[in-house]
Amino acid sequence: MSMPTMWPLWLLASLLALSQALPFEQKGFWDFTLDDGLPMLNDEEASGADTTSGIPDLDSLTPTFSAMCPFGCHCHLRVVQCSDLGLKAVPKEISPDTTLLDLQNNEISELRKDDFKGLQHLYALVLVNNKISKIHEKAFSPLRKLQKLYISKNHLVEIPPNLPSSLVELRIHDNRIRKVPKGVFSGLRNMNCIEMGGNPLENSGFQPGAFDGLKLNYLRISEAKLTGIPKDLPETLNELHLDHNKIQAIELEDLLRYSKLYRLGLGHNQIRMIENGSLSFLPTLRELHLDNNKLSRVPAGLPDLKLLQVVYLHTNNITKVGVNDFCPVGFGVKRAYYNGISLFNNPVPYWEVQPATFRCVTDRLAIQFGNYKK
Repeated sequence: MSMPTMWPLWLLASLLALSQALPFEQKGFWDFTLDDGLPMLNDEEASGADTTSGIPDLDSLTPTFSAMCPFGCHCHLRVVQCSDLGLKAVPKEISPDTTLLDLQNNEISELRKDDFKGLQHLYALVLVNNKISKIHEKAFSPLRKLQKLYISKNHLVEIPPNLPSSLVELRIHDNRIRKVPKGVFSGLRNMNCIEMGGNPLENSGFQPGAFDGLKLNYLRISEAKLTGIPKDLPETLNELHLDHNKIQAIELEDLLRYSKLYRLGLGHNQIRMIENGSLSFLPTLRELHLDNNKLSRVPAGLPDLKLLQVVYLHTNNITKVGVNDFCPVGFGVKRAYYNGISLFNNPVPYWEVQPATFRCVTDRLAIQFGNYKK
């Protein structure tokens, strides 16, 4: 097991050893990347789940079953680590008081009805990088307290059925999912973080009402086949990541229902046009990523976003930057100054950009210019 994987396992094991776990907290919006596998335990936790669905009081669990440990696995502090063992199936003899079960990097192809029988205290289940293509409809039924399910990098063609109602975080990226049917997330009132990028999802793959009932904080559908911004996502979203798709334009009402967004990621698309007024529906936006697109101008409406602090516009086709493209006219209008504006790798004659253009930036070092290469 490599150190980058062992570190978050050790960290979570320490947390699970506490007699009472605290609810998650949203700590900020400045780490814009997500790693693969178990290191995602260090991501900003998109939270808000009821604390009654959190980790149980581990000291009150009697009896303990510390002597039980599947052959070849490592068991400590109610953490069962069975990664990188070439397992073909979920092992037996897993202690009933287990709170974290790590089965990543194996060759498991199926989750059967009784694979997790008796694991009613399981909090996190890691199944990343297996060959799972089939999941029994009752496979997750015993997992009444499961909050984290990491099942990325498998062979799934659909969202698993009957997910535990306690689930808070679902990582299911890099599978073969093409459709998200209506009702697949029904009953998941605590869910607020879904990572489903790296699937061959098109806009038509989302049935109307697919996200009904969800109060998500965080959603990532990157590296898919989207040609536009989906219009039926949860309106509770604070973070929406749609980078590495085939989106060509942002039309006027595309962002209408996402007024609570803090961070919007649209980098590495094919966006040529952002219709005037489109960004006016995002009054709380703090970070906007539009890098690696085909924009020929700075999007209109940025000065009106009073809380906007970070804008990525590098690697576009922007040829001119106007004096009022970023900052409002007059003082006292903007409530938060910029601390990051990237414009490098655009065909802008930077010597023509007036200094007053960045009058609402905290520091000159926050502005990233650079050479343009054809």
